[in-house]
Formats: sequence, structure tokens, C-alpha cells
Amino acid sequence: MKTAQVYQDKIIIKEAEDITLQGRAGAIVKVLGCGLCGSDIVKFKHKIVHDGAVLGHEIVAKIIEINSDTDFKTGDIIVSSHHIPCGECKFCRHGNVSMCTHFKKTNIFPGGFSEKVFVSEEHLKNVAYKVPANLSYEEISFYEPLGCCIRAIKRCALMKDDTALIIGLGSIGLLMGEALKALGYRVFGCDLIGERIALANKMGIQAFSSKNLQEFTSIIKEKTNDYGADCIFMTSGADKAIDTALASVRQGGKILVFSSTPNNNGYPNNEIYYKELTVLGSYSPSPADLKESFELLSAGKINVKNLTTTYPLNQIQQAFDDTISNKIFKAYIKVSD
Repeated sequence: MKTAQVYQDKIIIKEAEDITLQGRAGAIVKVLGCGLCGSDIVKFKHKIVHDGAVLGHEIVAKIIEINSDTDFKTGDIIVSSHHIPCGECKFCRHGNVSMCTHFKKTNIFPGGFSEKVFVSEEHLKNVAYKVPANLSYEEISFYEPLGCCIRAIKRCALMKDDTALIIGLGSIGLLMGEALKALGYRVFGCDLIGERIALANKMGIQAFSSKNLQEFTSIIKEKTNDYGADCIFMTSGADKAIDTALASVRQGGKILVFSSTPNNNGYPNNEIYYKELTVLGSYSPSPADLKESFELLSAGKINVKNLTTTYPLNQIQQAFDDTISNKIFKAYIKVSD
């Protein structure tokens, strides 16, 4: 079977040994397509994974072999996430599911950028759903990243009339905006790229350029009765975004870190102390967050139309390159028909 593997700072197409169930509980699925996640880009750019690794986890797939106690059957087209928490350890009991040891160990195999993938029985029972007829494969591929956004929003414990500011309006920033709107919050956004700002406004997110920080913060203060935003969602991977966040958040507000930054800069101690700020992180979703994501997408409450650019598997390197250079919002890799 064909796989897209990391090899010497490139993504190459390589034949791998075919996979079958061999008596295991779970399913072998034919991957129809897989979204290219920001975490895939980080792992590739910063050489976090070894040569031979198959990235990708935002899969849409067709079951071709199954041994399961679930209602899934051969021929079903499903969407699935890739990690499952144990639900019982110290991390899970405190709501830190992404830190769960079992969570980190579970994964689809060998990875989403492959013609076939093994999906375990545990995945089928906890994080897999049949794709609804009203959504395209590209749209439902947002299932897992939307789940990440929902968990981030929940961790912030926003009040009914709170205002949220999204810093960074790439695909995940726009998705965060859609989630915040769907959950009833007032949303603002900012970016340095005009095309992103225009699309955000078209999607109902009041968005502005943050090139001139003083002008931008004046706008945010004006929009929030001179307070500043109640919560900042840091979906930008730029170090300078930290300055934008600190200038835009209200005293006593929250900053939700949702991306890594190149220089790994931190938030100034005294800013946090004197302004009583809360800085918190959010990484991956729980099964409950994924269930809510699936329901919102299925009900048409989240708009992800026209956010993706589709590439065939043999052009996956181009998809990585175009994503890294900001030529596109989001890549979807079509693996099979």
C-alpha cells in the first residue's frame, strides 16, 4: 500500500507492507482523505519525527475489514480521531486528558497519509462516527480540529456576555471563531494578512489588522467599553502575538495558548501578577468534546465550506510547502476514491 513518509526533510510516497486485521478487534479502513494539521507541520519543520514516520490523523475513511462489537460494518464511511484517554488516571480525573499516558500511546496506524489504516476497537467505540450525508469529506475532516477548539473554549469557562479575541486567522483561528459563535460568544479576530481578515469578516467574525498595535488595541478597547477582551485565543504561532495578547486582554482576563512559537517565549511574570491574568493551555480533545464537534458539524452550525484546498496524495509535499508559505488556509489530502 502507498504511504506518505517523512524522509530526509521531505515527504515521499513509498510502498509499505499491506495491513490486515489478523484477528485483532477493530477495523481496517481505506483512507479517502486526511486533513493536514498544524501539528503535522510542526513535527515536519522541527524534525520531531523520525524518517519513515507517516503523519496525518484527521481521517475520513471507508471500512473494508472489521471485527467489532459496535454497529459499524463493512462499507461504512467514518470519521475518527486518533487518541483516547483512559478516563481514570490522575490526569483524566483533573480534566487534563491530553496528558494521559494511555492517550499518548493510542493512535491510528500507520498514520492518516496512508492508503490503509488500522483503527482499534477502542477508537470505534469512543471517537468514530459515520459520516452524515449532508457533509462533504472535506467538511467532516474538521471533526477532530473542531473538537480541539471546543475543548479550548470549555477550559476558559467564559460567561454569557464575554468577548473573545482570536489572534491568528489561519484555518484553526477561523474554526475557533466558528466554534465561539456557535456557542454564543461575541468574537473578534486579528491577523497581519488581508485575505484572512477579509474571509473572517465574511464569516461573521469582526476582524482587523494588528500591524499597528496601538491602532488595533484602540479598536478593541472601543469595542469592549474600554475593558479589553475577556479572553484571548492564541492561534498564531508568532512570538510577537504575545505582545498583541497582553495589550488586548482586559485586567483579570484570560489568555488561552493554542499554538507553539518558534522562540518558545513566555509571558512576563509581572504582567500576569499585576493584572491578575490567567494564562492556560489547551491541546487535544476528549471524546465528549469530539461528540459535541460531530453534532455541531452535522447540524450545520459550523461553517467550514471553502476553507480547504485538495491535493492528491502524490502532491502531498506541495501541500506542506503551500501551507508553510501561507498560500492556502487548509490542505486536504485525497488519498483514495
